[in-house]
Amino acid sequence: MRAYSVGDRVSEAKFGDGTVTSCNEYHTVIDFDEHGVRTFSSPLVRLMRASTVAPAKPAKTARRKRA
Repeated sequence: MRAYSVGDRVSEAKFGDGTVTSCNEYHTVIDFDEHGVRTFSSPLVRLMRASTVAPAKPAKTARRKRA
């Protein structure tokens, strides 16, 4: 049984708060608020539940085409 599922808010000692984006028995992928996306080994990562809400992500702008 997995302790965390996609969408859960978690906190990691080095990177701070983030949102779980993918989780299986081998890897846990977390999108951290200030450090971006990181992948951890599921059996080794130490996480705590976070009570903070996810910050709003800025909208992506379309790239201009070359002339």
